[in-house]
Amino acid sequence: MVHNCAFVFIKPHAVTEQVKELVRDVLSRKGIAIFQEGSIGAEEIDKKMLIDQHYYAIAAKATLKKPTELPVPEDKFKKKFGIEWKDAVAQDKVFNAKDACEHLKVDGAKLNDLWSAAKKNDKLIKFGGGFYCGLVEHGGSKVYVFNAFFMAMRGKFVNPGASIHYYVVEWDSAAASWEEFRGRVLGPTDPAEAPADSLRGRVASNWKELGLAAPCDTGDNAVHASASPFEALAERMNWLGYSAEQDTFGAQLLGAGVPLNVIHDWSVDPQVTYDDPPITKSLFDSLEDTNTDECLMLCQKIAGLPVTPYIEPVLTTYMPHQEISKALTIDQIFPMGAPEGFSFEGYSNVTATSADITTSAIATATAETATPATTETAEALTKKKKSSKKKVKVTKKSKVGCC
Repeated sequence: MVHNCAFVFIKPHAVTEQVKELVRDVLSRKGIAIFQEGSIGAEEIDKKMLIDQHYYAIAAKATLKKPTELPVPEDKFKKKFGIEWKDAVAQDKVFNAKDACEHLKVDGAKLNDLWSAAKKNDKLIKFGGGFYCGLVEHGGSKVYVFNAFFMAMRGKFVNPGASIHYYVVEWDSAAASWEEFRGRVLGPTDPAEAPADSLRGRVASNWKELGLAAPCDTGDNAVHASASPFEALAERMNWLGYSAEQDTFGAQLLGAGVPLNVIHDWSVDPQVTYDDPPITKSLFDSLEDTNTDECLMLCQKIAGLPVTPYIEPVLTTYMPHQEISKALTIDQIFPMGAPEGFSFEGYSNVTATSADITTSAIATATAETATPATTETAEALTKKKKSSKKKVKVTKKSKVGCC
């Protein structure tokens, strides 16, 4: 038995009481348990730049970094725009999307219109995945803006009154693999292609009855769900403020030898190289649709660590401030090894040598039942993924529509 834990949220355009209830109902009918549920409003999303972190590969160029911090190919910039990059910088004509809104005194929607005009007039260049620059003209100003399209996306999450409604969910992989969870329970990116009984399919078919203002499309497709156990960890760390040490999968990674700084580096979906012959692609794509056991072993492989058989922990889901019912030792909770520096601070009635567990929040298995779930090697898992006919995505940009 292998437990999977994902982060799911209703997108702002679909946050209604009817959709919240529909999500609860569909998850329950599919045998997926909800362990935490809540809402995050626009003000917090904006202040903490949560959506920027969520779409990091795009947002890094649009809001999180200044243009001078970006690896701009100066030769390509000059060839496209007829001006040296250093001269454009010196003339204060280069802006990320966020600063461009302030400089031009426009909102995200208007900047997106100006960006579309630049694209139509062939004044746009792509430097790489999720890395664009355009010559934007407005009110007599001509400025070079990076990833201006992101502000319209961002606005959907940070405009007054917007919010997301989230769920931390768990299920047994024997009942549904991660791929089945995304394909059958969530539904594909285009809701028009989603199974009728999937979340995206149900919302798309009944959007008026569910209180939405407009039909769904590939961007506004109602619900987001993590694409892998690691992506779920990254999303819980971002949206909910979890630390890796206090998250079940994060603790498993640490116990398996993956350093904390590597987990943080990986949370923004970098390009990684691994295997023999070498494979180079984004980390999130490398781990996409893997179950917890497969994901953990592939993470060890990508990190260059010895791959060890997966052992299902007794403590399968936990969060701070739980009520207490049963005591277990740290060795029982972390059969693959407790993460260095792990602390139960914030947990009720817990000491440094034992943890108590609520029957409502975690599996009731004992240490004796925590046996290896699989002995499949990372090499075999890699071959399994290579044999898949799925098209490999290599950038965060390519995943925008399915998030």
